Amino acid sequence: MPKYSLVGYDSSETSQRAFRFAMELARACKGRVRVVSVLQVTQGGADACALMMTDSATERSRETLQELHALDPDTDALVDLEITHGSPGDALLNQVRQHPIDHIVIGHTERGALGRWLLGSVSGDVLAGAHVPVTVVR
Repeated sequence: MPKYSLVGYDSSETSQRAFRFAMELARACKGRVRVVSVLQVTQGGADACALMMTDSATERSRETLQELHALDPDTDALVDLEITHGSPGDALLNQVRQHPIDHIVIGHTERGALGRWLLGSVSGDVLAGAHVPVTVVR
């Protein structure tokens, strides 16, 4: 049974469902949940990006914790939260390498072929690169 599940969280309805699923699993298995929200860098120099990410990460942490508390009252007891930056798929796979993650839970949003081509597919990236079990929640 999974003891440390990773959830990619972006405030979407599917990531909220993934979080709820991971919390139910953590309670049943006496485990924990690592919630990771990824800030994506778009443009600007290195200094501008560093400042933007620091300010955004602080605010995003506060907002995300409030959202998670609203979704599940056990958030304080069972959740580790990290705000990071980069490509969401790569960031989630890096978490597995850096922490004792034994299960990944991600939400899946239906996009057409053009949307996948333009934006990529986080669930596809994670499924292709993960070396631990992955649950995709729709």
